[in-house]
Amino acid sequence: QVQLVESGGGLVQAGGSLTLSCAASGSGFSISAMGWYRQAPGKQRELVATITRGGNKNYADSVKGRFTISRDNAKNTVYLQMNSLKPEDTAVYYCAAQRTRPYSTSVMDYWGKGTLVTVSS
Repeated sequence: QVQLVESGGGLVQAGGSLTLSCAASGSGFSISAMGWYRQAPGKQRELVATITRGGNKNYADSVKGRFTISRDNAKNTVYLQMNSLKPEDTAVYYCAAQRTRPYSTSVMDYWGKGTLVTVSS
């Protein structure tokens, strides 16, 4: 079983920055892609960013140029650096990870409990 634990959420003023971290732990697992998703109250969960083991990145249009996803494969940890934050970025941010498969897929297998990011205006 794999557990994902997010950290770094909190309250920040518009225009400010936060960095989220997510560490995967457990036994007998191998992680391929990792990513961040978010869900605002009353809204659908949406993709924020993903990153493959090889470092290929994908971002939602709403965060391109402001957010940066990165990872440390040795630590099974993924980060999300968030700059120029806007009130509309306010949401619960969830870390997700994909177990290694012999084929390509977008499915995420493991999810964290989420961390709240609140951006004040």
